[in-house]
Amino acid sequence: MSSLEALEFYTYDDYRQWEGDWELIYGIPQAMGPSPLIDHQFLTAQMIVALDEGMQDCPECMVLAEQDWKIDDETVVRPDVVLVCEEEGEAYLTRTPRIVVEVVSPSSARRDERIKFELYEREGVPYYLLLYPEDRKGRLFQLEEGKYRKAADLFDVRYRFEWNGCSAEVDFAKVFRRLRERRRKA
Repeated sequence: MSSLEALEFYTYDDYRQWEGDWELIYGIPQAMGPSPLIDHQFLTAQMIVALDEGMQDCPECMVLAEQDWKIDDETVVRPDVVLVCEEEGEAYLTRTPRIVVEVVSPSSARRDERIKFELYEREGVPYYLLLYPEDRKGRLFQLEEGKYRKAADLFDVRYRFEWNGCSAEVDFAKVFRRLRERRRKA
């Protein structure tokens, strides 16, 4: 028996019964850390506002925070921020988001930079944005021919996300400005 065979695999039905904050990736439970630090939460809020304000005439799209995305019966993730379009689900997301944003902390770095990177690439998420509150910067990856390529380092630039005739422009200098000011005062 291999070590992989010895692992227990769980499904969405199991996931729904668990207390606390979890993700389920390929049938393996992933405990989420305690409440994120203030900078993490603040940066999440800044991105929600920036994406929502930056959308241009896209009534079928919405920006959500910490919403379950049920990819299949063995994989449920909860990204920090998503931009979804034409979503019909009520308990969880049913469609692939156009943009996924993960705010990276030391405890989530491996999962965000490797495991979720590969998962979101496989699921066809057009834009994957990793934000680093400590560094006050972001790294953006864009899907091209089924693979992510680094599209930009983001800290003091404007970037226009585009999808299916819609777009959202985000001013990353503004997103990070108040975090930079907090750092200067500390």
